[in-house]
Amino acid sequence: MKVWTRIPILAALLSLPLAAVGADGMVTTQSNHSVAMTADKLVSTLKSKGMTVMNRINHTEGASKVGLELRPTEVVIFGNPKVGTPLMQCAQSVAIDLPQKALIWEDSEGTVWLGYNDPEYLKQRHSIEGCEQVIEKIEGALAGFAKAATE
Repeated sequence: MKVWTRIPILAALLSLPLAAVGADGMVTTQSNHSVAMTADKLVSTLKSKGMTVMNRINHTEGASKVGLELRPTEVVIFGNPKVGTPLMQCAQSVAIDLPQKALIWEDSEGTVWLGYNDPEYLKQRHSIEGCEQVIEKIEGALAGFAKAATE
């Protein structure tokens, strides 16, 4: 394939949203904002959608308190029994991964990312069968929350 025939393919790939599922089972989306602003936007979106935000952990502040440095890193813990309970009814062991968590961090190049557990990964990890609608609902909700927080 000649180089000039690859350009349209590359252009098409670059136009896709920058979200990916890693081998670690985490969906990651690049953010257009700082870690703090991404977390603020996520918390606001979650609350507006009826989710309960249980905690927001600033790991950078924690590191600072013990004299260590850490690039901006926050975790937002959230959930809703109307969503989580049906998943636990499918496989009670999934409760170890609930409530949901979102990790927001700045990498070594200054890029900010938002990541969360891929529901398909949880499905495999906990051998969940017969609950595709629940998984799909959670996938859609998490993707929507991530998009609202990162754009």
